[in-house]
Amino acid sequence: MTPFTDRIEPKDFEKMPKEYKELLTRLLAIQADCEIGGPHIYVDHWTLRAPTVDDQWRVARIAAEEIDHCRKFLRMLQLIDIDRSDILTRPRSRREVDAFKEDMPEWADFAAFGMLIDKVGQYQLEEMIGSSYQPVDNYLDVILREEKGHISYGQQQLEKLVQSGPEGKAAAQRSVDRWYKVGLDMFGRSGSARTERYIEWGLKRRTNEEARRQYIAEVEPQIAALGLAVPDRLEGRKYL
Repeated sequence: MTPFTDRIEPKDFEKMPKEYKELLTRLLAIQADCEIGGPHIYVDHWTLRAPTVDDQWRVARIAAEEIDHCRKFLRMLQLIDIDRSDILTRPRSRREVDAFKEDMPEWADFAAFGMLIDKVGQYQLEEMIGSSYQPVDNYLDVILREEKGHISYGQQQLEKLVQSGPEGKAAAQRSVDRWYKVGLDMFGRSGSARTERYIEWGLKRRTNEEARRQYIAEVEPQIAALGLAVPDRLEGRKYL
Protein backbone atom coordinates (compact mmCIF):
# COMPACT_ATOMS: atom_id res chain seq x y z
CA MET A 1 0.00 0.00 0.00
CA THR A 2 1.28 3.47 -0.89
CA PRO A 3 1.36 5.66 2.26
CA PHE A 4 -1.91 7.57 2.57
CA THR A 5 -1.49 11.36 2.37
CA ASP A 6 -5.06 12.67 1.96
CA ARG A 7 -6.66 14.82 4.67
CA ILE A 8 -10.02 13.40 5.73
CA GLU A 9 -12.86 15.64 6.86
CA PRO A 10 -15.59 14.17 9.08
CA LYS A 11 -18.07 14.30 6.18
CA ASP A 12 -15.83 11.91 4.23
CA PHE A 13 -15.39 9.38 7.04
CA GLU A 14 -18.11 6.98 5.87
CA LYS A 15 -16.52 6.84 2.41
CA MET A 16 -13.25 5.51 3.83
CA PRO A 17 -12.27 1.81 3.87
CA LYS A 18 -13.28 -0.23 6.90
CA GLU A 19 -9.68 -0.55 8.13
CA TYR A 20 -9.20 3.22 8.22
CA LYS A 21 -12.46 3.76 10.09
CA GLU A 22 -11.63 1.09 12.66
CA LEU A 23 -8.09 2.35 13.24
CA LEU A 24 -9.11 5.99 13.58
CA THR A 25 -11.97 5.18 15.92
CA ARG A 26 -9.73 2.98 18.07
CA LEU A 27 -6.95 5.58 18.23
CA LEU A 28 -9.24 8.44 19.28
CA ALA A 29 -11.07 6.30 21.85
CA ILE A 30 -7.87 5.07 23.47
CA GLN A 31 -6.50 8.60 23.65
CA ALA A 32 -9.73 9.85 25.26
CA ASP A 33 -9.52 7.00 27.77
CA CYS A 34 -5.92 7.86 28.63
CA GLU A 35 -6.69 11.56 29.08
CA ILE A 36 -9.44 10.91 31.63
CA GLY A 37 -7.57 7.98 33.21
CA GLY A 38 -5.04 10.17 35.04
CA PRO A 39 -7.62 12.28 36.89
CA HIS A 40 -9.44 9.10 37.90
CA ILE A 41 -6.26 8.04 39.72
CA TYR A 42 -5.27 11.21 41.52
CA VAL A 43 -8.13 13.71 41.83
CA ASP A 44 -9.79 12.14 44.90
CA HIS A 45 -6.50 11.60 46.71
CA TRP A 46 -4.29 14.55 45.85
CA THR A 47 -6.40 17.58 44.93
CA LEU A 48 -6.80 18.55 48.60
CA ARG A 49 -3.81 16.65 50.00
CA ALA A 50 -0.95 18.01 47.91
CA PRO A 51 1.81 19.58 50.07
CA THR A 52 0.89 23.27 49.65
CA VAL A 53 -2.11 25.26 48.53
CA ASP A 54 -0.18 26.15 45.36
CA ASP A 55 0.31 22.43 44.69
CA GLN A 56 -3.38 21.75 45.34
CA TRP A 57 -4.30 24.46 42.84
CA ARG A 58 -1.88 22.96 40.33
CA VAL A 59 -3.27 19.43 40.74
CA ALA A 60 -6.78 20.80 40.18
CA ARG A 61 -5.64 22.71 37.10
CA ILE A 62 -3.81 19.70 35.63
CA ALA A 63 -6.89 17.54 36.20
CA ALA A 64 -9.11 20.12 34.53
CA GLU A 65 -6.82 20.27 31.51
CA GLU A 66 -6.71 16.48 31.20
CA ILE A 67 -10.49 16.28 31.42
CA ASP A 68 -10.69 18.92 28.69
CA HIS A 69 -8.30 16.86 26.55
CA CYS A 70 -10.66 13.90 26.95
CA ARG A 71 -13.56 16.18 25.98
CA LYS A 72 -11.73 17.22 22.82
CA PHE A 73 -11.07 13.64 21.75
CA LEU A 74 -14.67 12.67 22.45
CA ARG A 75 -15.70 15.64 20.32
CA MET A 76 -13.54 14.36 17.45
CA LEU A 77 -15.40 11.07 17.71
CA GLN A 78 -18.75 12.82 17.82
CA LEU A 79 -17.88 14.53 14.53
CA ILE A 80 -18.05 11.08 12.94
CA ASP A 81 -21.24 10.17 14.87
CA ILE A 82 -19.54 7.98 17.45
CA ASP A 83 -20.54 8.39 21.10
CA ARG A 84 -17.95 7.11 23.57
CA SER A 85 -19.18 8.94 26.65
CA ASP A 86 -19.05 5.56 28.43
CA ILE A 87 -15.32 6.23 28.81
CA LEU A 88 -16.11 8.87 31.47
CA THR A 89 -17.52 6.32 33.92
CA ARG A 90 -15.43 3.30 33.01
CA PRO A 91 -13.98 1.61 36.14
CA ARG A 92 -10.24 1.92 36.50
CA SER A 93 -9.82 -1.85 36.10
CA ARG A 94 -11.16 -1.55 32.52
CA ARG A 95 -8.93 1.28 31.32
CA GLU A 96 -7.30 0.65 27.94
CA VAL A 97 -3.74 1.17 29.25
CA ASP A 98 -2.36 -0.48 32.38
CA ALA A 99 -0.74 2.74 33.65
CA PHE A 100 -4.20 4.10 34.44
CA LYS A 101 -5.15 1.09 36.58
CA GLU A 102 -2.45 1.93 39.15
CA ASP A 103 -2.69 3.63 42.55
CA MET A 104 -0.81 6.77 43.55
CA PRO A 105 -0.12 6.52 47.31
CA GLU A 106 2.79 8.98 47.55
CA TRP A 107 3.18 12.58 46.41
CA ALA A 108 6.33 11.39 44.64
CA ASP A 109 4.08 9.16 42.54
CA PHE A 110 2.16 12.19 41.32
CA ALA A 111 5.44 13.91 40.46
CA ALA A 112 6.91 10.91 38.62
CA PHE A 113 3.62 10.33 36.84
CA GLY A 114 3.80 13.87 35.51
CA MET A 115 7.41 13.65 34.42
CA LEU A 116 7.31 10.13 32.97
CA ILE A 117 3.74 9.13 32.09
CA ASP A 118 2.68 12.51 30.75
CA LYS A 119 5.89 12.44 28.71
CA VAL A 120 4.65 9.21 27.11
CA GLY A 121 1.39 11.06 26.52
CA GLN A 122 3.32 13.79 24.72
CA TYR A 123 4.93 11.18 22.47
CA GLN A 124 1.54 9.59 21.74
CA LEU A 125 0.06 12.96 20.85
CA GLU A 126 3.02 13.85 18.65
CA GLU A 127 2.22 10.75 16.62
CA MET A 128 -0.87 12.62 15.42
CA ILE A 129 0.91 15.70 14.09
CA GLY A 130 -0.10 15.97 10.43
CA SER A 131 -2.75 13.28 10.93
CA SER A 132 -4.79 12.26 7.93
CA TYR A 133 -7.86 13.02 10.08
CA GLN A 134 -8.03 16.78 9.67
CA PRO A 135 -9.89 17.75 12.90
CA VAL A 136 -6.84 16.72 14.94
CA ASP A 137 -5.15 19.93 13.75
CA ASN A 138 -7.83 22.01 15.48
CA TYR A 139 -6.96 20.70 18.94
CA LEU A 140 -3.44 19.32 19.05
CA ASP A 141 -1.39 22.48 19.62
CA VAL A 142 -3.22 23.41 22.82
CA ILE A 143 -3.23 19.84 24.15
CA LEU A 144 0.50 19.41 23.55
CA ARG A 145 1.34 22.74 25.17
CA GLU A 146 -0.60 21.79 28.29
CA GLU A 147 0.92 18.30 28.44
CA LYS A 148 4.39 19.84 28.38
CA GLY A 149 3.39 21.97 31.36
CA HIS A 150 2.34 18.84 33.28
CA ILE A 151 5.68 17.21 32.50
CA SER A 152 7.62 20.25 33.66
CA TYR A 153 5.68 20.44 36.93
CA GLY A 154 6.28 16.76 37.67
CA GLN A 155 9.98 17.18 37.03
CA GLN A 156 10.13 20.22 39.31
CA GLN A 157 8.39 18.33 42.11
CA LEU A 158 10.81 15.41 41.84
CA GLU A 159 13.70 17.85 42.01
CA LYS A 160 12.23 19.39 45.18
CA LEU A 161 11.92 15.96 46.76
CA VAL A 162 15.52 15.06 45.91
CA GLN A 163 16.76 18.33 47.40
CA SER A 164 14.65 17.97 50.55
CA GLY A 165 16.90 15.30 52.04
CA PRO A 166 17.44 11.51 52.13
CA GLU A 167 13.79 10.66 52.79
CA GLY A 168 12.53 12.79 49.91
CA LYS A 169 15.20 11.46 47.59
CA ALA A 170 14.32 7.86 48.49
CA ALA A 171 10.63 8.57 47.74
CA ALA A 172 11.58 10.12 44.40
CA GLN A 173 13.71 7.09 43.52
CA ARG A 174 10.91 4.66 44.43
CA SER A 175 8.44 6.51 42.25
CA VAL A 176 10.81 6.77 39.29
CA ASP A 177 11.66 3.07 39.58
CA ARG A 178 7.96 2.28 39.41
CA TRP A 179 6.64 4.68 36.79
CA TYR A 180 9.53 4.53 34.33
CA LYS A 181 8.87 0.85 33.66
CA VAL A 182 5.13 1.51 33.42
CA GLY A 183 5.86 4.25 30.89
CA LEU A 184 8.00 2.00 28.71
CA ASP A 185 5.15 -0.51 28.47
CA MET A 186 2.73 2.22 27.36
CA PHE A 187 4.33 2.40 23.91
CA GLY A 188 3.04 -1.09 23.12
CA ARG A 189 4.78 -4.15 21.82
CA SER A 190 7.71 -3.95 19.47
CA GLY A 191 6.93 -5.27 16.02
CA SER A 192 3.23 -4.45 16.27
CA ALA A 193 1.49 -5.08 12.94
CA ARG A 194 -1.31 -2.67 13.88
CA THR A 195 1.19 0.16 14.31
CA GLU A 196 2.41 -0.38 10.76
CA ARG A 197 -1.18 0.04 9.56
CA TYR A 198 -1.55 3.28 11.55
CA ILE A 199 1.54 4.60 9.80
CA GLU A 200 0.35 3.52 6.36
CA TRP A 201 -2.94 5.34 6.89
CA GLY A 202 -1.27 8.55 8.09
CA LEU A 203 -2.57 8.22 11.66
CA LYS A 204 0.84 7.71 13.31
CA ARG A 205 4.40 8.62 12.39
CA ARG A 206 6.60 6.12 14.26
CA THR A 207 6.63 2.47 15.22
CA ASN A 208 6.27 1.58 18.90
CA GLU A 209 9.95 0.71 19.20
CA GLU A 210 11.07 3.91 17.47
CA ALA A 211 9.04 6.08 19.83
CA ARG A 212 10.16 4.10 22.89
CA ARG A 213 13.81 4.37 21.84
CA GLN A 214 13.51 8.15 21.47
CA TYR A 215 11.74 8.38 24.83
CA ILE A 216 14.53 6.44 26.53
CA ALA A 217 17.18 8.68 24.98
CA GLU A 218 15.36 11.79 26.22
CA VAL A 219 14.23 10.68 29.68
CA GLU A 220 17.17 8.73 31.06
CA PRO A 221 19.54 11.75 31.06
CA GLN A 222 16.80 13.76 32.81
CA ILE A 223 16.48 11.13 35.54
CA ALA A 224 20.25 11.11 36.03
CA ALA A 225 20.33 14.94 36.11
CA LEU A 226 17.98 14.83 39.10
CA GLY A 227 20.58 12.80 40.98
CA LEU A 228 18.57 9.59 40.73
CA ALA A 229 19.60 6.18 39.46
CA VAL A 230 18.19 5.23 36.07
CA PRO A 231 16.04 2.09 36.56
CA ASP A 232 16.89 -1.14 34.75
CA ARG A 233 14.57 -0.83 31.76
CA LEU A 234 14.72 -4.55 30.93
CA GLU A 235 13.57 -5.75 34.35
CA GLY A 236 10.01 -7.07 34.15
CA ARG A 237 9.66 -5.96 30.54
CA LYS A 238 6.42 -6.69 28.70
CA TYR A 239 6.96 -4.85 25.47
CA LEU A 240 9.51 -7.02 23.64
